[in-house]
Amino acid sequence: MPKVDGARVLADLNRLRDFGRYETGVHRPTYSPEHTASLLWFAGRAADAGLTPTIDGIGNVLCETAKTGKRLLVGSHLESQNHAGWLDGPLGVIYGLEAARALAADPATAHVPVDVVSFADEEGHFGFFLGSRSLAGTVTEADIDAGQDRTRGTTMREALVAAGHAGKPRLVIPEGRYAGFLEAHIEQGDWLEANALQIGVVTSIVGIWQFRIVVDGVQNHAGTTRMAIRKDAGVTLNRIIMALEARMPEVAGERSVWTTGRITLEPGAPSIIPGRAEMLFQIRDADLATLERMESAIHEVARAEGAKGPCKVMSESLRKSLPAVMDGRIQAAIEQAGARHAPGKAVRMPSGAGHDAQIMSTRMPAGMLFVPSIGGISHHWTENTSDADIVLGAQVYADAVAAMAVTLGAGS
Repeated sequence: MPKVDGARVLADLNRLRDFGRYETGVHRPTYSPEHTASLLWFAGRAADAGLTPTIDGIGNVLCETAKTGKRLLVGSHLESQNHAGWLDGPLGVIYGLEAARALAADPATAHVPVDVVSFADEEGHFGFFLGSRSLAGTVTEADIDAGQDRTRGTTMREALVAAGHAGKPRLVIPEGRYAGFLEAHIEQGDWLEANALQIGVVTSIVGIWQFRIVVDGVQNHAGTTRMAIRKDAGVTLNRIIMALEARMPEVAGERSVWTTGRITLEPGAPSIIPGRAEMLFQIRDADLATLERMESAIHEVARAEGAKGPCKVMSESLRKSLPAVMDGRIQAAIEQAGARHAPGKAVRMPSGAGHDAQIMSTRMPAGMLFVPSIGGISHHWTENTSDADIVLGAQVYADAVAAMAVTLGAGS
């Protein structure tokens, strides 16, 4: 099996941390100067490994091999959430690059064609999974026109110009080019750590469905409006939140989660009764039927609370990503590699977060490998994984890629 260079993996990951370093993590939003610099650095490292990198018109970096035959695709993303961790995304990119280097250096696997990719905007600063969806051929120019930075309000067109991507063609995966895709990621939860495990073999990736509930009341003076005639949008929204907390367990699955992620009251002043209230509500599960039950319950709660009055209530769907089941042959390849390097320390588990692998699964067999997150922390600058777990994960990943080449027919 190919042998990875653990010191090189750690050095590459730590070098990436220099781009947008923040506390012990990074602040590297999509299309920021720090993100652009990280892409250029990665492209250089890929070129050093004998790959040919192309940065396309949406900021994907596809690093292609000169070898012939059906290829394997590996990688993840390099941008971060705001003021977040240093491994969320980069771990999978560097694992992919190291696997390509390790396979090329081993005479038994040197013939295997491996391309490495860094997808743009997995973290959703301008949309959701824009890079992987673009590579899969499902992002339109209208989608890019509509893209807007959720933090600063900058349009995506403006950001692409500033980052130097405007005017470049967007790459799309040719039909039949790839035998399969593998992504590595930190777990972003504490299951592996809490159970003294080292490798997660991802079985499925949740669908993420997001909704907006809007309450229209009557804005009025907080001191002179009698309680009996008030139409307080905030009070009604609070009732809805409590009703959803009571209703969701009745329709959810064993691993379903739901979150009230944002609440806004207008005009948001202490002496004014809110005339409008809005909430964003998100549900996640790996089972489509469960998501559909939860969606129906959300709209039912909104209708019921609106019918009670005195405020009007509207609910709408904003986003739906479909759950994805990871390929069984790739799961087996990761599991076998885990048994070789970490006996008894690998486990099959679902992913509660969304990943580019679920988009790639629409175009080819796809799989994911998890390594532990210390304390289960992610999307925060204290996110971390031990060096030992990082190096072990890189070796398991490279072994799995070598096994995928056989079971999926890469190079043929």
